[in-house]
Amino acid sequence: MQRTLFTDDHELFRDSVRGFVADRVVPFHDAWDDDGIVPRSLFTEAGELGMLAFSAPEEFGGAGMADFRFNQVLNEEFYYAGVASAGLALTLHNDIILPYFAEQTNDEQRARWLPGICTGETITAVAMTEPGIGSDLAGMTTTAIRDGDHYVVNGAKTFISNGINADLVVTAVKTDPSARHAGVSLLVIERGMDGFERGRNLDKIGLHAQDTAELSFDDVRVPVANLLGEEGQGFAVLTHNLAQERLSIAISGVAAARAAIGWTVDYVKERGAFGKRIADFQNTKFVLAECDTEVALAESFTDQCVLALNEGTLTPADASRAKWWCTELQKRVLDRCLQLFGGYGYMREYPIARAYADARITTIYGGTTEIQKTIIAKDLGL
Repeated sequence: MQRTLFTDDHELFRDSVRGFVADRVVPFHDAWDDDGIVPRSLFTEAGELGMLAFSAPEEFGGAGMADFRFNQVLNEEFYYAGVASAGLALTLHNDIILPYFAEQTNDEQRARWLPGICTGETITAVAMTEPGIGSDLAGMTTTAIRDGDHYVVNGAKTFISNGINADLVVTAVKTDPSARHAGVSLLVIERGMDGFERGRNLDKIGLHAQDTAELSFDDVRVPVANLLGEEGQGFAVLTHNLAQERLSIAISGVAAARAAIGWTVDYVKERGAFGKRIADFQNTKFVLAECDTEVALAESFTDQCVLALNEGTLTPADASRAKWWCTELQKRVLDRCLQLFGGYGYMREYPIARAYADARITTIYGGTTEIQKTIIAKDLGL
């Protein structure tokens, strides 16, 4: 079925992204995987080509386009090329963290931070998760106690994507440690602040080129001018932004599954067993037909969610539906496609192997599948 949500402008942008990925990402991605991090130049080169901060105002270097279809195109092309971890570095910056700086900042903060975010010279991250609390954000123990014109921050965060590269970290803290949701605020903690330390770059089973760090805060003095929004409103802001984050993850899941089907179709046409092509076995045909149909249905739903996001009507429950279904689908399709590769599917030289390992985290980050089902159940009045 022909997708209808993209205009000629989106397709021209897709051509640009595809060329950028082919020339500036694919040839270097194995080395980045080995390094456990993408170079900062990935961000600045993307910024030069207008691939960052689409919705940021033009006066700060953004495109001033609140059209998530451009984010979707960028996301898809990285996954189609099998370089998910490099793509995630940029989609985190664009899809997940930019809204905090575009929507929750005052005039002074926008002028201070957005130009660098738009050029890619300033890399961003968001720090919510703490050791031992999982998805229970209201249970966080990182504190920010007001002391004159500063907050004094103490605590730790973990599993922070872009955590090594980041210059600005939107950090969830307790400004009122006695409260749960009402005690959460958001502070921007900057590279170089005394007492702000990064731990090791975590050794993950997938997404190797995506730097994921532990962060610690020991009496870090953060200016009150770095408070995003109002004190005590951080949980509401985090919840509001999660719908776009979850849709971004869903788009990635569908694109990864779509790419896997393409690689597998090509492979089974070339490889033989028992005197005929693997493609000629009925099981092969049925597996790929099932995968293709499921991906087409998921793709249609995520496309509608993108249009709803653009119109301001995407609900948290629909974002959760997209997130859990598409990421579970991603895992299922990658597993079934890898099986058709046989032993070669387990070799890292084949993109299916990397994509299989990369897929495992997607049903966990951004809120687990179980969390998404809980949100949907509440939407059903349960």
